[in-house]
Amino acid sequence: MALKYAKQPWQTLYITFELFTVLFILLPVWSITYLFSRPRPTWSWTHAMIVAFQRRTTRLAFAVDVRPLMQWPDYRAIPPTTGYDAEGVWINGAPPHLIVAELAIFASVARVTPIRIPGYWYGRDSAAPKPTAPVSNSGQKVFLYLHGGAYFLLSAHPSAPFTPFIYRNLLQLTADAPHLLAVEYRLSSTRPLPEQHPFPAALLDALAGYIHLVDVMGYDPSNIIVAGDSAGGNLALALTRYLVENKGHAGTDTPPLPAPPGHLLLISPRTDLSNSHGDTHLMFNPPSANREVARSAYSNDMDIIGDDLGGEGYPSYGPLAYVGPFGLGMALSNRYISPASLHRNLHVSFTGFPRTFIVSGGAERYLDQICTLRDRMMKDMGKGQVTYYEETDGIHDFIGYPSHPGCRAALDAIGDWLARC
Repeated sequence: MALKYAKQPWQTLYITFELFTVLFILLPVWSITYLFSRPRPTWSWTHAMIVAFQRRTTRLAFAVDVRPLMQWPDYRAIPPTTGYDAEGVWINGAPPHLIVAELAIFASVARVTPIRIPGYWYGRDSAAPKPTAPVSNSGQKVFLYLHGGAYFLLSAHPSAPFTPFIYRNLLQLTADAPHLLAVEYRLSSTRPLPEQHPFPAALLDALAGYIHLVDVMGYDPSNIIVAGDSAGGNLALALTRYLVENKGHAGTDTPPLPAPPGHLLLISPRTDLSNSHGDTHLMFNPPSANREVARSAYSNDMDIIGDDLGGEGYPSYGPLAYVGPFGLGMALSNRYISPASLHRNLHVSFTGFPRTFIVSGGAERYLDQICTLRDRMMKDMGKGQVTYYEETDGIHDFIGYPSHPGCRAALDAIGDWLARC
């Protein structure tokens, strides 16, 4: 399903209709309804209102191209960061000799190449946003963060909504990781917008950010925490997989590919861009008892994410734009795109992955695929290497909402995990 209202005058008419509906019909109805009944027992009236409003605006974002309206920064420039306690830097594209194996084939087919991209440094409390290089032998950890947004929305810039709150919260969890580098990877688009930056463009950019931390800043890979939320969690998995599966690769007289990261943090990751969790005919194995519980996620109609995962709402714009010329079959069977796909042709292993922390919400639409990822990682890596945290009434990406009742507890759990790493 392409963007329905990306062209004028339909875009203006649709936005006007949505704003009128929300402001004069839905908000009054929600405000009265939630005084007497909340969608989830632990939600406050304020939080219920925020979630309802966010769900409706998310629907708007998936129906029209909001980027021209919002003017979010992208990979082409580094807008000023004055007043945001952040610092932008240019990150050189990944060296061609480090783009190997399947990644080289994918890039050739999609006609995408490494380019220079922005990144944004964030610092803990009063620390300077950007650390002083080199940091070799300092023992300091660092976050490499990949933002969410369905691969076609949002930005790593501090002016973008939502994720800067996550950045700053993560930086308060441990003094051992006082800095975070957020990568401004290229966003995908498809018809009726220009068809550009499909997979693996974002993966090439994430790899460039990782190499920047190791080769330019001097971080030891074992001290890097690769983190991401939603689509950024998907990208964090893909980056880690590439580094694990090609560990030790080196060309003739060229520096080797950096070692895999020491830690992986996944926040409400989208791990299946196909509809395999919504179509029982595509399942890899019959559902287990746990899977039956997890699949109840499709009844989580109060999440901020709408019904874009299967059935009538699939395919949605994000997966279509991301797979690009490869087609939706790639989302079913490619481990870099859908490592939790239930399709019988997917062959995936997590052996060699670093210690991992997975955050999910019991009220989010992605719960079933997150549970599939958790089970596969625990099977391949061992339960001691994978920590899973589920907030009973948590929505998708709930730690990005300060009003959410489970936000603080989840952050504390991540902090405890980092202290043990």
